[in-house]
Amino acid sequence: MESTHLLNTSKKRVKIHPHTVTAKYATQAPYSPQPGVHTHFPQPGDEGYDDAPSFEDFGSFLEETSDKKQLTESRKWRLTLFGSKEKDTANKLQTLGGAEGSEGGARAAKASGKGVGEQLASFGEASVSASRLTWVGLLGAALAHGCLIVLTRLASERFSLGPLFLLLVRSIMQLVSVAVPLHRGENLFGPQGYRLRLLCYGVAYSLSLCCAYASLTFVSPGDGTTTWRLATTALSAILAFLLLEERLGLADGITIAAGLCGLGLVLLPTADESNSDSQTDPVKFWRCAFGWSLSALAGLWMALALVGYRSLKERVGVGTALFTVSWTGCLLAPASLFLLQEGWSWPMSAEAWGLVLGLAACSVAAFLGMTHALTRLHPSLVSASQSLEVPVAMLLHLAVLPLAPTAPEVIGNVMVILSVGWLVAIKLLPARGGGRRQREEYEEILDSPIK
Repeated sequence: MESTHLLNTSKKRVKIHPHTVTAKYATQAPYSPQPGVHTHFPQPGDEGYDDAPSFEDFGSFLEETSDKKQLTESRKWRLTLFGSKEKDTANKLQTLGGAEGSEGGARAAKASGKGVGEQLASFGEASVSASRLTWVGLLGAALAHGCLIVLTRLASERFSLGPLFLLLVRSIMQLVSVAVPLHRGENLFGPQGYRLRLLCYGVAYSLSLCCAYASLTFVSPGDGTTTWRLATTALSAILAFLLLEERLGLADGITIAAGLCGLGLVLLPTADESNSDSQTDPVKFWRCAFGWSLSALAGLWMALALVGYRSLKERVGVGTALFTVSWTGCLLAPASLFLLQEGWSWPMSAEAWGLVLGLAACSVAAFLGMTHALTRLHPSLVSASQSLEVPVAMLLHLAVLPLAPTAPEVIGNVMVILSVGWLVAIKLLPARGGGRRQREEYEEILDSPIK
């Protein structure tokens, strides 16, 4: 930016910096530019044009330096369980790395002759595609969880295999996942400074599985699984807000509340259960109460595990997380077997071993789908999507043991299906419209006469 001084014919040079504006005066006339001092923004075709900040960098700069963000962060709680200076430093480094990556992508796009509009369109399509893959993985995980429920019940009824023994066997089989972090050159116990958090995550996840599988000895698999999922979804929303300061939107909250109401209808006792002798027999009553308590406790541990991995998503890979859950399960499952005095029986037939292998495969698929989704979605949304396991298990159970469900169970399962379907719809459908609006705003900026 240049202007002629009327008195001493000197020229005024202004250097614009993101934080300060400094003015320098040239005493010599005519003016000769100094090396490293730019008097204007480079235009297309000028030397140094590729070094100019891209729209993505400018947007991140506005986001980081805006008064709204500073005021919002000043109102946040400074002390959180999973918040630390290391996390803030990592986020800043990741932001810088993302800026460099976006600048490199912009350079490559310019080299190939693509315009900014095409770049923005490709960015939007990539985001939509990634969201679709995430939800497909989540729905596949819910299907795998539904198969787990039915396979566990079949193994218990036909082959007399205890739930905790099945948990131990699948944990041992999942130790094969140690090959993933070893192949990538990662530390098996997590990066330096995050190993304690990773250990707490593995212990919480394994304790949740131990409590959930132990509850199947005292209550029916359907009731135990439904209670576990209901407690996990509700508590993960609360813990994510308290520990990570992540809130749910209004539409998400209403959808999750509808799904929880559906799970509550599934848990309503039938007429036979209300008139059974367990209401008068104190031993049966306390056994059922203990089973329900274990299911609720399993939900609490699982909510802690989901929130814990959410805080480690940028540091710990899915393979390392699976290995951590596997070796902690190998330690906690035998301890639970000893405390509850559950019977120990090995599969004696090829069909039983095939059932156990199916259990291990379904558990790995469900874990991978959920854990990958935690890197992009709120923990409560991940757990709410897994509520689809309840109607899936009911349909599979009807195919194996044709028993007519009650009216509350049918209504509750329909509500769960509708809530999950609506949740997927509101997350995927607005993505295209939002990307289109964003591209239109960029096109208006590019077409503006003010550059």
